[in-house]
Amino acid sequence: MTQPTPTPSSGARIVRVSEDRAGQRLDNFLLGQLKGVPRSLVYKIVRSGQVRINGGRAKAERKLEAGDEVRIPPVRVESAQDDGRSPPKSMLAALEASIVFEDARLLAINKPSGVASHGGSGISFGVIETLRALRPRDGLELVHRLDRDTSGLLVLAKKRSALSELQRLLREDHGSGIEKRYLALLAGRMPSGTMSVDAPLHVGLRQGGERHVQVNPAGKPSMSHFKLLERRGGQSYCEIRIDTGRTHQIRVHAQHIGHPVAGDDKYGDAVANKRLREQIGLKRLFLHASTLEFALDDGKTPYSLNAPLVPELLEVLDRLA
Repeated sequence: MTQPTPTPSSGARIVRVSEDRAGQRLDNFLLGQLKGVPRSLVYKIVRSGQVRINGGRAKAERKLEAGDEVRIPPVRVESAQDDGRSPPKSMLAALEASIVFEDARLLAINKPSGVASHGGSGISFGVIETLRALRPRDGLELVHRLDRDTSGLLVLAKKRSALSELQRLLREDHGSGIEKRYLALLAGRMPSGTMSVDAPLHVGLRQGGERHVQVNPAGKPSMSHFKLLERRGGQSYCEIRIDTGRTHQIRVHAQHIGHPVAGDDKYGDAVANKRLREQIGLKRLFLHASTLEFALDDGKTPYSLNAPLVPELLEVLDRLA
């Protein structure tokens, strides 16, 4: 167990990182230490330099090592509650209804479009904050993330050992540890068969801090495989398998091959999006995380998790027929 050591002079405490927390991000570590404190407040105390690792400032995404000493300032629970409140009942009910799989180690949901994986940047509650409110004793941690506008399978770990093993599988070269498949409607007529896209991706920042990703030789290696399932109404319904999990990977690779994801207001075709919205009622990004396959316990326990295509996207496909 991680043992806190008080520092009476400041009211802060020093927590030594134990072996089982090695590799955990600083923000997630702090959320575990500061129960009930909203993520937005955790980021605030990190940005202000009140949190220190081995005496130095650190960023929220820093990976901890066993033996690191983390200074955690006192945080008034009252102010945290005033700042964060609690998730709306409608959101609690929606995410509880979205659970598609659960066992002693994992919980998986079919995340609705428009819901962020976690709070921050003006968002009070994401999936992780809401599910922690629903399951305060489960010690839930996000295994991975989905874009806010993407619906589908999102996996959370209930045990630290499962989180560590899944994160290791996600880091394996060429994604060999976990197979990830998505369903998407792409603009225009894709060729039959499977098209593999091997194009490095670079994440840049636009004015205001917005992330924008583009194909760039200086970027990180990225591989996607687009398989045509059927053509409908001049559009292409595809299954996409990704070997890497880069930011906005599918959306940027689809744009790169000239068939952007329908309803994508960031990388898509504004004219085509307007036409699809008016003609068939597509009001969101048509991208859905459908399947995750992996094995825990060093390959001994296989998992095949699925999240069915959500009703609003099924209705769009029906109208295209």
